Amino acid sequence: MTPSQLLLEGVELMLFGIGFVYAFLVLLILCIRLMSYLADRFVGTPVPQAASAQAVAAETDADILAAIQAAIHQHRARRG
Repeated sequence: MTPSQLLLEGVELMLFGIGFVYAFLVLLILCIRLMSYLADRFVGTPVPQAASAQAVAAETDADILAAIQAAIHQHRARRG
């Protein structure tokens, strides 16, 4: 084989490889989107109410604030 034939075969193999990888990735994306659609359709997740989400956030903020205050108090007690 001449060097030009080897180069052309290499380019051809490269293009086939790129084509197969691209096709596989497109197929993978389509399958993931289909599974996501099916999961949302059949399982579904309940949407939290706005009021309950705000109550949970306020409760979480109060818990975080209490933990921060306890940590500061403990740190100051250790330092003297």
